[in-house]
Amino acid sequence: MTSLSQNRRIIRPVTLQDYEEVVYLYFQLTEGRPVASGAEGRTHFQKLLAHPGTVIFGAEVDRCIRSMATLHLLPNMTSLGRPYALVENVVTHEAYRRIGLGRAVLEALIAAAWEEGAYKIMLLTGKQRTAVQFYKKIGFSADQKHGMVLRRD
Repeated sequence: MTSLSQNRRIIRPVTLQDYEEVVYLYFQLTEGRPVASGAEGRTHFQKLLAHPGTVIFGAEVDRCIRSMATLHLLPNMTSLGRPYALVENVVTHEAYRRIGLGRAVLEALIAAAWEEGAYKIMLLTGKQRTAVQFYKKIGFSADQKHGMVLRRD
């Protein structure tokens, strides 16, 4: 698949009805690491969708979610109390990459964060992934901060 007509793609918040497609994308994203699925996963997904300040944006193509990213808007005291945003779990279905879906999802997410008054948007990406150039083209920079992670596995 090399091109996609604009009228077949819709960028929208995902809903509980998108659960199966979203779980499939999470499995592609995590490359074998655990993903909550089944009835327990559906419960976690409902909780995520209901969390204040959290929206998962998806690119729907032919009535299926093919790309998505999660936006968390977080309350803040600095920057005059303006919120900041955290982007997580950016993924595009392997058969739908390089046709602009990921960019469209992130552009919608960025617009929503700015509309809510966020003063910055942050994301982390894996060092082994080739996504750094993708994020730079959209406007993200690694020049100001160092991303660090502490995991409890």
